[in-house]
Amino acid sequence: MAKRKTKYVCQECGYESAKWMGKCPGCNNWNTLVEELEASNTNQRHTLGSGTKRVTKPEKITEVESQKEPRMTTKMKEFNRVLGGGVVPGSLVLIGGDPGIGKSTLLLQISSQLADKNLSVLYISGEESTRQTKLRADRLGVQSDSLYVLAETNLLDIVTQIEQIKPSFVVIDSIQTIFREEITSAPGSVSQVRECTSELMRVAKSNGIPIFIVGHVTKEGAIAGPRMLEHMVDAVLYFEGERHHTYRILRGVKNRFGSTNEMGIFEMKEEGLREVLNPSEIFLEERPHGAAGSTVVASMEGTRPVLVEIQALISPTSFGNPRRMATGIDTNRVPLLMAVLEKRAGLMLQNQDAYIKVAGGVKLDEPAIDLAIAVSITSSFRDQPTKPDDIIIGEVGLTGEIRRVSRIEQRVQEAAKLGFNRVICPEKNLDGWTIPTNIQVIGVNTVQDAMEVAIIR
Repeated sequence: MAKRKTKYVCQECGYESAKWMGKCPGCNNWNTLVEELEASNTNQRHTLGSGTKRVTKPEKITEVESQKEPRMTTKMKEFNRVLGGGVVPGSLVLIGGDPGIGKSTLLLQISSQLADKNLSVLYISGEESTRQTKLRADRLGVQSDSLYVLAETNLLDIVTQIEQIKPSFVVIDSIQTIFREEITSAPGSVSQVRECTSELMRVAKSNGIPIFIVGHVTKEGAIAGPRMLEHMVDAVLYFEGERHHTYRILRGVKNRFGSTNEMGIFEMKEEGLREVLNPSEIFLEERPHGAAGSTVVASMEGTRPVLVEIQALISPTSFGNPRRMATGIDTNRVPLLMAVLEKRAGLMLQNQDAYIKVAGGVKLDEPAIDLAIAVSITSSFRDQPTKPDDIIIGEVGLTGEIRRVSRIEQRVQEAAKLGFNRVICPEKNLDGWTIPTNIQVIGVNTVQDAMEVAIIR
C-alpha cells in the first residue's frame, strides 16, 4: 500500500511546505502551518458537476452582446444601495463581520423579503440546526412557504439540493463549516475554503443563482482564510459595529456591479434590523453646542454624503513623549496635521497630548476631513468653540494650503437639508456649480484663513 504523503499549509496565506516551520515564509505569521494529507491523483481537483467537456472559442469584444442584468431588489433600500441597486443573478457575494454582529439576522431578513415576492430561497446553515434557524425566524416574524432551510455541511449534498430545488437565491452560513470529502484537511482550512468557494462559484455562474457566503473574520478584523477568497467573489461586504451600540454599518469594499465604499446603516432592534434612511441626523443628534474641539464634516461614503461630528481633546502631557490617539481615522494623520499647525499656524503642540474621535463609531478615510480635524485641534487647544451651524470641508497640504475636494455639490446640499447655515470649503471648489440660496459657502485658501472664519473669538 502506497504511503500517504503529508504537507504543511499556512492557514493565513496558503503557503505549502514539505516540513513544519514555526514562522511562515509567505506571510511571516507564527504557528500558522497545519499538517494536511495530500489528495491522491484520482481524487485531485475534480469538479462535482463534471460531465462532457465543452470547448469555448474566443469572441471579438465588438461582437459580444451587451445585456443589462436585471436585479432583484429587497425592501431594504440601504442593502440595495450597497450592492449597487439590488442582487445580480449569478453573483457570488461574501459578507464578513465580527461574531454576533448580525450577519445571519440580516441575511435571514433578506431571504424572507425575497421569498415574499414568490422567489424560492434556500438558506443553508452549517452552524445551526433547522430548529435553531426556526427560532430566529419566529423572532423576526419570517413566515413564507418559499423559504427553504437546510442544515448541511457536505458540499456534495448542498450542490445536489441546489440543482434539485433550483432556487432564486442561496445563503451559505458559513463557508468555514463547509467541506469536500475528497480533501483530507479539516473544514475551515485554506484548502477546504478555496475549493468549496470555487465550486459554489461554478454553481452560481452556470445556473444564474446569486449565492451569499458568510465568512468568519480574524481577530485583526480581516476575513479568515486565503486572500484568494476575496478575489474569487464578485462583491465583498463588511458588517461593522460595536456590541455596545445598536447601529450597524454594512460597507462594500469590492463590487463588480456597483460603486465601492458604499455604506448602509441599520439599527438592531428586538424584531431584527431596521434601516436608517438619514444617518446624518443619527450621528449629530447628541452633539454638544458651544463645546471646544467639536466640528462637523461632510464626508462622502460612496455616492452618499454623511455629516459626522469630529471631536478633539488637547491637553498638556505628563510624559516625555506626548500621546497621539485617534478613533475612526488613521492614527498617522493626527501627527501630520499637528505638524502643519505648528509650522504654518504657530501653535505650540509639541508638549500636548492629542485625542481625536469620530462620533458614532464611523470610520473615515478620505482626505476631505483634514481641515475639520485641524480646526477641532485648534479649537480645543485655544479652548475656543466653533460655530455650531458650520460645516468644514477641505484637504490640508503640508504647506498649509487647502486643496479642493470632490462632490462638493452633494456635500453642500446635505448640509443645507439638515439646517446648517455655513459651509467652509476650499476656494477652488466655488467655481462651476450653483450654490443653494439657503446656505452660505465661504472659500478659504490656507489653514490660517479657516481658523479665523471657523473659531469664535
